[in-house]
Amino acid sequence: MNGLKGMHHVTAITSSAEKNYEFFTYVLGMRLVKKTVNQDDIKTYHLFFADDKGSAGTDMTFFDFPGIPKGSHGTNEIFKTSFRVPSDAALEYWVKRFDRLEVKHSGIKEQFGKKTLPFVDFDDQNYQLISDENDKGVAAGTPWQKGPVPLEYAITGLGPIFVRIANFDYFKEMMEKALLFKEIDHEGSFHLFEVGEGGNGAQVVVEYNTVLPQARQGFGTVHHAAFRVEDRSVLDEWDKRMRSIGFQTSGFVDRFFFGSLYINVAPQILFEFATEGPGFMGDEPYETLGEKLSLPPMLEPKREEIEKMVRPIDTVRSTKEFTKE
Repeated sequence: MNGLKGMHHVTAITSSAEKNYEFFTYVLGMRLVKKTVNQDDIKTYHLFFADDKGSAGTDMTFFDFPGIPKGSHGTNEIFKTSFRVPSDAALEYWVKRFDRLEVKHSGIKEQFGKKTLPFVDFDDQNYQLISDENDKGVAAGTPWQKGPVPLEYAITGLGPIFVRIANFDYFKEMMEKALLFKEIDHEGSFHLFEVGEGGNGAQVVVEYNTVLPQARQGFGTVHHAAFRVEDRSVLDEWDKRMRSIGFQTSGFVDRFFFGSLYINVAPQILFEFATEGPGFMGDEPYETLGEKLSLPPMLEPKREEIEKMVRPIDTVRSTKEFTKE
């Protein structure tokens, strides 16, 4: 069995695609590599922020469903996303940056031997930066070369996702026996699982929590998390495997930028397996990634209709020069 290789992407819900673009571009210094629409709901923007090259394992993506209410955090949710930075010193830089830009954070912490910096955005979406100081495992991505953050401090990809769950025994068994993760550490109610090459880019932190109420999905919450697989043939292997265990799957879904397989693995926990390619570089030049509305071939005939439904958002950055601070 070809195992999962680590994180592919995390998809969350925002109240405003415009504010989301501003926050990720000008505050976090991540590169918008694709401005497209939700392929299952074409009136909804789908923005992809990633490293300089749009590498699998570095991208955080967002839907902005029109009229959706704010979500509430609780148990049975993917409740926090991590972003990797190169060192402990980078976290010190980010504390100062967040203070200056008035981003809510809770200061530098330590968990499982790694320094972290938890913070939230304008929707109370939960994130943390995690230091790669002593990390071994999945390689980091390439920081956005022309972004506003000095390269030695910049975000290089996704770190561990956090899942809060009420039925831990079931979830542990699912992670280990179905998805082939290994539990490698625990601190109190937090359990650290790892897959593939391991390290920050291939870990999931599971919190056992029966105290909080059930989470409710809406803006400010995560929609799903995706793990990398090599290619379509491996995706098909996982489809057969999960069906044989008793899970219902979406079957293969062609997302054009990658192939996907979706599985509800626990109440309100949607996992996706996604292929590493083809990637985001095929339909736009490197210099202007994310600046125009990109539509996969199956939606291109509907471009005129889609452009009337989604408001214009100015995402041109190739004509701007960012001063690294």
